[in-house]
Amino acid sequence: MTDYDSPWKTVLERYFPAFLEFYFPAAHAGIDWSRGYALLDKELQKVARDAALGRRWADVLVRVTGRDGVEDWVLVHVEVQGTPKTDFDQRMFVYNYRLYDRYARPVVSLAVLGEPHPAEYGEFGYERWGCRMGLRFPVVSLAAYRARWAELDASANPFAVVTQAHLQAQETAGAVSARYAAKLTLVRSLYRRGYSRQDILELFRFIDWVLALPEALEQ
Repeated sequence: MTDYDSPWKTVLERYFPAFLEFYFPAAHAGIDWSRGYALLDKELQKVARDAALGRRWADVLVRVTGRDGVEDWVLVHVEVQGTPKTDFDQRMFVYNYRLYDRYARPVVSLAVLGEPHPAEYGEFGYERWGCRMGLRFPVVSLAAYRARWAELDASANPFAVVTQAHLQAQETAGAVSARYAAKLTLVRSLYRRGYSRQDILELFRFIDWVLALPEALEQ
């Protein structure tokens, strides 16, 4: 089984602005990036532990400042492995309200899923006797990018490469020769896209992790 979550968390933390620009452009446009941003991993760990949500995914919690001067916390949840989980929307809801309960900060929840998702938003909530409670959050499906391969090829955003590597890892599972060809093509594309040396090394690490090959072919 390919470990998708660890490499995703690494690139999320390194390229967070590019992540939002690629998958959630409305959120990216609403943030004043000149004010900087801060990763809040310890805060997220406390909430995840208290919520007893089981396995941690490639989640990041980031403090940003909106263009209106309001400080927001952005919760990014990336679930990239396995089949759709019936409790996914509920877990997003629990993360959100527990963060608000503990820190009393506005929390913006965003989700990226490896499998197809039926809508652009996820929702969880309930209503009874005039009382309504709920969460609606944007969802991006990586599977939808299979039909946009030429767009990914032409993009210099690091997450175009990350998306391609993830999809190729799924599609070439068990097909060694196809995986070798896909990996070689992706690595070569890093130079064509004009990345810096450090970015090439970082993105190669992701490609190498998710598109693992037998040792002989790695050489």
